[in-house]
Amino acid sequence: MVKKAQIKRQPWVKNLYSNREYPDNYTDASFLKDLRTNLHVRIYTFSEAISGITVLNNQISCITGFLILYQLMLSDCVSPTTILVPSCGVTGLGYLCYRGRSISWALLREDSKTLVTVVLFGYLFSPMLHTLTQAISTDTIYTMTFFVLLGNLIFGHYGLDVAMVSKAISLNAAIFGAICLASRLPTSYHAFVLLVEAAVFFVLYPIMTEASWHAVFMVPIFAICCLALYWISRPVLYLYASTTVFINFVCPLIFVWQQQYKFNIHGPWDEAIVEENTEQNLDDNL
Repeated sequence: MVKKAQIKRQPWVKNLYSNREYPDNYTDASFLKDLRTNLHVRIYTFSEAISGITVLNNQISCITGFLILYQLMLSDCVSPTTILVPSCGVTGLGYLCYRGRSISWALLREDSKTLVTVVLFGYLFSPMLHTLTQAISTDTIYTMTFFVLLGNLIFGHYGLDVAMVSKAISLNAAIFGAICLASRLPTSYHAFVLLVEAAVFFVLYPIMTEASWHAVFMVPIFAICCLALYWISRPVLYLYASTTVFINFVCPLIFVWQQQYKFNIHGPWDEAIVEENTEQNLDDNL
């Protein structure tokens, strides 16, 4: 009788209310017939992983270069003008390369107005910014600077559009760190130059690298930072070099090796993806 009841049962279907003759925990063999594994999975090579991680290393080197300039002005090894003049020249050259053939007199006039306005207000407010955090102890200033620059790294844009990426938070964190460090410098002119360098390193330079970046660019940047740290602090040099080597070579190696364990499953249980009604979708459906 049990066998006859099983034969008379309706075929199992993917409908909860149509399977009353089956137990609640019953799983038919046809349920997994649409199972697919590792759909649309891209396997990256070691060279591609290294090329991608250089964007993060570039940001680390950017922060390192900014702190090097701060240390040079703090120790009075280099005058602020010696730092400001080459930076203006390099920035002007980078602007011409960025604009390229699209540059025009009207565009140059508008960008010059913006530049003059920012520099003028920065120079006028530099005495106030220089004394803004002067009452705070140096240890607290350096601790805050460490965490806000770490926030600049965490929330930075590295080519991936994910939820935690925020250019505004990343930029504000870097500028706040520059304002904190400006109070440790001798004069307001030093503070003004440091804020200009902060704008160059954290505003203009990321625009250039986002427009055109190649992994080879990391070599001269790394060499310059190592050369400067060699004369400033050997332990910091070793820390910077080891961190760069670990991130740029060891992490990609681990990433490439771990790709063999990727196992993404896709099937009828996946959430439905609703496509927007665009002209291309309508034409395809018609």
